[in-house]
Order: sequence, then structure tokens, then C-alpha cells
Amino acid sequence: MTRLTFYVTTPIYYVNAAPHLGTAYTTVAADVIARYKRLCGFDVHFLTGTDEHGQKVAKSAEEAGLDPKSWADTVVPQFHEAWKLLEVSNDDFIRTTDERHEKGAAAFMQRVYDSGHIRKDHYEGWYCIHDETFFTEEQVGPDRVCPDCSRPVQLLKEENYFFKLSAFAEPLLEHIRTHPAFVQPEIRKNEVVSFIEMGLKDLSISRPMTSLTWGIPLPFDPDHVMYVWFDALLNYITAIGYGEDERRFDQYWPVDWHLVGKDIIRFHCVIWPAMLMAAGVALPKHVFAHGFLLAKGEKMSKSKGNVLAPADLVARFGADAYRYYFMREVPFGGDGSISIETMVLRYNADLANDYGNLVSRLTNMFEKYLGGVIPANPKMPGDWNTLDGELIKGCESLYADVDSALETLQFSDALKEVWERVRLTNRYVEDSAPWNLAKDPATHGRLKEVLWRAAEAVRIITLFVWPVMPAAAERAWDQLGLTESLGTIPQATGACMDVDEVPDGLRSCALWGKLPEGAKVHKGEALFPRIYEDDSSIS
Repeated sequence: MTRLTFYVTTPIYYVNAAPHLGTAYTTVAADVIARYKRLCGFDVHFLTGTDEHGQKVAKSAEEAGLDPKSWADTVVPQFHEAWKLLEVSNDDFIRTTDERHEKGAAAFMQRVYDSGHIRKDHYEGWYCIHDETFFTEEQVGPDRVCPDCSRPVQLLKEENYFFKLSAFAEPLLEHIRTHPAFVQPEIRKNEVVSFIEMGLKDLSISRPMTSLTWGIPLPFDPDHVMYVWFDALLNYITAIGYGEDERRFDQYWPVDWHLVGKDIIRFHCVIWPAMLMAAGVALPKHVFAHGFLLAKGEKMSKSKGNVLAPADLVARFGADAYRYYFMREVPFGGDGSISIETMVLRYNADLANDYGNLVSRLTNMFEKYLGGVIPANPKMPGDWNTLDGELIKGCESLYADVDSALETLQFSDALKEVWERVRLTNRYVEDSAPWNLAKDPATHGRLKEVLWRAAEAVRIITLFVWPVMPAAAERAWDQLGLTESLGTIPQATGACMDVDEVPDGLRSCALWGKLPEGAKVHKGEALFPRIYEDDSSIS
């Protein structure tokens, strides 16, 4: 039986530096939406990887006394380690030095060449090695510096192959007009449209072997290697079988979401779709360009000394809290300020006090008052304008509210919805006061109702916590006495449906009334032990 598919990608990351907060931000966001879609029952393919060709990598390798491939081989494991540390569940990891990529990239270039969209000419202009980008005289200005990174640029004079990008200005604008959700958020779409309307120039897409040897040779002229951005962008299709496995390619393409930083949007929303048009390949469904992470209002950089390493923050807060903070604190799409201070506040308020304390109190009361056993499902309340009715209605609407937010990758809004239910459940427990009900045998029936409903609310909440904080959610799930892993829920609820149907995994599982009678609740260690301001681990 065929399942609905979902394909999400991060950019592939340069191997001239270890993973940092920016790369981790994009990758964790992709992981959250991938996990969510798996929970909903989709056949998900989540791709990330590394960009290993080009002059910048060759230069870094030379400085390290290694050949480029050996240099890349020393850096790539750092990405695998970082994503494992952050509980990233990518289905694939592509390297541009992989044979599958080089074969697919060559096949694509030959197809574009055969279609008449590539010409040979002499190039004279300015080139930034750091950004692997060509610029015009006007763009570099009198100081001859890169407009993006402010580093000095080089004047290149050489024979190159050019992609006829100028021919695609109107087709690109037409596609954006007819597919308004193609570029997101809206502010980035406006930037892309303005860039195209200013006029597109043909793009140099090769370097002669006399200038650069570290790259993929052009199939129609092996004396030239492919421009690194053409090479890199093609990973999105070579990873799923372009040029080799057309069945698999057709299964996942077009991609649902390309997640990128706003600094590389013109490559993904101008050059990449034009390349696909030239090759007769369908365009991506969506490209989402998020903003920068700022430390005290400034973009993080080594030169400013304000860079934080993901591993350092995970060591202090744990991977779950790390993931929660970046998805909750910074609205996806805009720039966002981060700090250790706000991370401590968010951890203590949302995780330790709200969710963690709710699970701890509830499991403790089950053990104390009911011997740790889930009672029978109580009848629905006759009057919905009660504490019980408010709790049930709030939980039953959670799926629709979260799903609506995640349709446009508004992770922070989705978590706000989840935490509204966390606080609603805490209020329900406080107002119902199970500790008082336990004192009188005449109210033990009501005690069972209250604890069952509070536990059912936590069960539903935990479903939506899992994509963001998988390890903590699994621990909470286990403490509720639920035996199946959260990652297997779509299969357990029959979500593998025909492609003309909507997957039913999470939607079905989040319906009120699924908490099983007789499950054995147990109190475990605190999900999020409170962090104190004088704790030396956060100094």
C-alpha cells in the first residue's frame, strides 16, 4: 500500500568549519517537521549533508596540509556527531563527493547543456572565495569587497561556461505569481521578486582546470569543473535518485520544504528553480528562509567572539531543552536574539515548572492514591461548561491548532498552543484538588475521574511534545505506563493509507478517550530538574 510522502531538506553545509548554532538551528527545525509528519503517518525523507567542492574547501585543505577529500573526511564526522547529539533523525546524509551525487550532477548538467541553456564565453569579473560567488563592478564598489561578507574579492579573467539565467526572469516571476506560497515568509518573497525585477544576468557555472581542479568535471567538457553552487544545489535531487533511480526520484520529488538561511535565498529561489526549469524538472513546493540568530542584537561570528557551540549548550541544558528553546524562543522566519539568561528562564518556567512538574505531580498522585493503576475511562461530563469540559475541549482542539501552525512552519506558535494545554491541565489539577478528594471515601469516584482526565490530557500533550523533545516525551510516555514507542504510533493506528487519503496517525491518536485502563503509572526521575542561577554549570 502506497503512503503519502513528505520530503524536507536543509542546505548542505561547508566542510571548512564545524557545525555551529546557525546550522543546528536549520537542522533541528527540519527534524521537528520531519518527526511531526512521521507521527502523522507520512513516508518521510529528511535530507542533510555536506558541500565539499570549490575553492574555499581546497584552500582550507591546503592550509591543513591535506588533499581536499582527506580534509573533508576529517570534518564530516563532526556533523554526524553533532546531529546525533541533538537527536536529529535525518534519513539520509549526502556528500557532494559521493559517487551518486557526482553521477547525478553530471547527468543534470548534460541535460541542461543539450537543452541549449549553456553557452561558452570569456568571463571577467569579481569573485569572493569565501562565499564562492561572482559579483559585478557595482556590487563590490570602490573598495573591492564582497557585499555579503565584506572580504576582499579577486578579479578573474578566464574562459567559462555560462548558464542563460537571464532567459528565466519572466518564467520565475510567473511561477511566484501563480504559486504565492513558493517563497516564504512574505518578506523574503518580496526580496526575491525585487531581485529578479532588477534584471538577471547569465551566470558563470564553471572554472577551468587551470584555475581549479577540486570539483566535478563537466560531462561535455572535462577541462572545466562545475561551479560549486550548481554542484551543491543538485544534492536535493541526486540524493533521491535523479539520473539513476527514477522510481525513487518520482516518489519524493518535488520536495515539500527546502529550509535555508536568508543569506542564501537567491541561490534557492532564483538560480535553483531556473536550473530546474532548464532541465524540465518540477520546482520545489516551498522554500522557507529563516532569519539569523543574534547575540545581544548582533549576528554571531568568530571575529566578534559571540559564537556559542551547540555541544556546550547541550552539556548545560540537555538536547531536549536545547531543541525546545530554539524552536520556542525565535519565531521561524525572522531574526531572533538568544542568550544563556533567557535559556535558563525558558527552561525553568516552561520545562521544569510547567510540563515537568505536571508529569511529576500527576504520576506521584497516581502512585499515592490509586496504586499507580489507570482507572476506567469516566463518562463524558453532562455539562461542558465545567472544569472537565474545558479540559476536554482544549485537548480535542490541540491537533487542529498545532497542525495549522506547522503547515507554515510556525514552530513557536505550535508550541504556544501545546503549552496553553499544559497550563490548562495544571489549572485543572489545582482547581480539582485531588489531594482533598483523596481524604474522603465518598469522593474517591471523583478522584479517579480527575486523575484519569489529567493523565489523558498529559498523554495528548506528550504526543505533540515528542517532535520537539523526543527523549523527554518518551520518558513521560513511559511514566504514564504507555508501552509502545511514540515513534511507532502511526503504524499502530493504521496510518499507512492510500495516497488519495489523509494519514490518520497523530490525528486519531490525539482524540480524547484513548488512555488505556489498567496501565501501570510510575514516578521516574524529574524530566527537567530546575536550574538555579548560581549553578556553576551555566556560568
